[in-house]
Amino acid sequence: MKVYKTKEIRNIALVGNSGSGKTTLAESMAFAAGLINRRGEVDKKNTISDYKEVEHEQGNSVYSSVLYTEWKDKKVNILDAPGGDDFVGGAVSSLNIADTAMLVLNTKNGIEVGAETNWRLAKSLNKPVIIVANHLDHENVNFLKTVEDAKEVLSGKVAIVQYPVNAGAGYNAVIDLVKMKMIKWNADGGEGETLDIPEDEVDRADELKNALIESAAESDEALMELFFENDGLTEDEMMKGLTNGLVDRELFPVFCTSAKQNFGVQRLLDFITNVAPSPDLMPAVATTDGTEIKCEEDGKTALFMFKNTSETHVGEVLFFKVMSGVIEEGQDLINQNKNSKERVSQISAALGKKKEKVSKMYAGDIGAAVKLKDTKGDHTLSEKGSDIIFDGIKYPEPKFRTAIKAVEETDDEKLGSILHKMHEEDPTVIAEYSKELRQLILSGQGEYHITTVRWHLDSLHKLATELFAPKIPYRETITKPAYASYRHKKQSGGAGQFGEVHMLISPYEDGEYKPATYKFKDKEITLSVRGEEEFKLDWGGKFMFYNCIVGGSIDKNYMPAIIKGVMEKLENSPLTGSYARDIRVAVYDGKMHQVDSNEISFKLAGRHAFDEAFRAASPKIMEPVYNVEVRIPSENMGDIMSDLQGRRAIIQGMSNEGRYDVLKAKVPLAELDKYSTSLSSITRGRGSYTMEFDEYAQVSPDVQKALLKKSTKEEDED
Repeated sequence: MKVYKTKEIRNIALVGNSGSGKTTLAESMAFAAGLINRRGEVDKKNTISDYKEVEHEQGNSVYSSVLYTEWKDKKVNILDAPGGDDFVGGAVSSLNIADTAMLVLNTKNGIEVGAETNWRLAKSLNKPVIIVANHLDHENVNFLKTVEDAKEVLSGKVAIVQYPVNAGAGYNAVIDLVKMKMIKWNADGGEGETLDIPEDEVDRADELKNALIESAAESDEALMELFFENDGLTEDEMMKGLTNGLVDRELFPVFCTSAKQNFGVQRLLDFITNVAPSPDLMPAVATTDGTEIKCEEDGKTALFMFKNTSETHVGEVLFFKVMSGVIEEGQDLINQNKNSKERVSQISAALGKKKEKVSKMYAGDIGAAVKLKDTKGDHTLSEKGSDIIFDGIKYPEPKFRTAIKAVEETDDEKLGSILHKMHEEDPTVIAEYSKELRQLILSGQGEYHITTVRWHLDSLHKLATELFAPKIPYRETITKPAYASYRHKKQSGGAGQFGEVHMLISPYEDGEYKPATYKFKDKEITLSVRGEEEFKLDWGGKFMFYNCIVGGSIDKNYMPAIIKGVMEKLENSPLTGSYARDIRVAVYDGKMHQVDSNEISFKLAGRHAFDEAFRAASPKIMEPVYNVEVRIPSENMGDIMSDLQGRRAIIQGMSNEGRYDVLKAKVPLAELDKYSTSLSSITRGRGSYTMEFDEYAQVSPDVQKALLKKSTKEEDED
């Protein structure tokens, strides 16, 4: 196929709610260029974009797809992103790579939650947005209401470029405000016939065109002056204004389509190739060290791998964007993440599952490579000596977690390997074995997301698994000083075991620790610190150890063994078996035997002394608390508030964004199990939320009592 220069390339991400018609629109775009000889249909499972078996099974996009079309000597790379919130990872990666977002709306349903989610993503990444009003051939569509809602919910800078003449079951014509003509299609769709605007539409078209010209002029001071001087803009001036406004996010043009009927697609492609920015017009991208890399053909070659997948008969396929320079077939580059050489033996342009081999690709282009040795998603390949490396894509935090295990223990290793591969293909699928919880925790964006993972395990890998409620990673600490002593003594012929440890523990607080005298009801203990060690714990917090032995009652060589015994209890705390943290431990006395004392004896003595002292130090259980932000329709606020309060949430604040309310709260992780399902049920799928770890906080006395009762029961059962 033809090799395209940077200025001849356009990169768009098709985003929107599930069911808005993105995949069908991508199909029509490829058909318009003659890249496919007939348009596939989602229902018939024969589209070039949704080609994975799981997508055929479920009838919707699960992964982003990479394809392209060619239009009027331009190459348009298309990233068709999933619309479901559970598969938001595909939208995140697509919007990071694309230069322009194309937000597809189902005008039958208006501004759906998926449209809003993707709008916010595009805004956070500062991407230009073209709005496509689709499904205009359906009954009960309301184009003007959809536009008004878009202005209210998305941006007041939404501007109509086309409007339908006869939206509904008989839809086949639009008024194009740039051309100031009516475009009418026959049953086959395609280019359509260009006609004069009907007399009864002239006044309306003039009014909307003036509004569009004014919007275009607002993006450029010089154009604004021309607008006032000449009482309008020429078509060329208006196109310049549209380009500037689009790139600067000062204008969001609206186009009309029926992707299924192939209406409006060619005119949309005209706009993309004439107005949407080429990659070199986009802001430079910063590397990990802050260096800005412009998308230029004469720059040093650098590729960013944004997606990888496994395809039958091909193996692993990695998709990349040429961030700078030119990549040629057979070129040697350095994987900057692995510091290893990688030969890119073959490069292709992707048309869904089909790959078209190319000899080279210029800056800004999107391609695919196979048989790479060490390279994965989020890796950078660049010229030797360039040291260019880009930050990985930031994906949303998981919202749903479950414990998973193979039905047959012999399949545990296989399960871990499969989930690792799935994570590479979809980074929002996260599987981690928790040493603390002794569980394999599977996390994702929602229950449907996890159900899809389970489908892969069952249907493709024939691996039977069980899902069950995950344990909560509690933490334990103490609230007051306490002391205990323990003597370990064992004699069984020959050398025995003997070690005695006297220990005082107290809560850790930041600041200098000064030896003190501790008074208890039956005893007074004065510490004289001879040595101290600080341990930053992997699970957070600190453990401070003090050698306060006076007179040599315990040899200093046994201190590491005592520390080891204490550390074992910190990793398996006395109350619930969770991790313990933020504790000072002072060994102030003890005894040893000239023959029978050894390291194991003092390790056991230290462990048991710590256990007893911990239980006497008014221990408290701490739980992970998350900052949760919930976006909901205003009419659901009462029900959501009640639901969150039933989950022990502390409401932090509320705000309003258009038709939606935003509720912020701190919620214990233990109460967020299946919250995504509950939220969807209450709001009928219109609510969404994010969650981010905040802190560990002490549980209430009644919760601690319940946890201790549960822990005791589990110990008895074991």
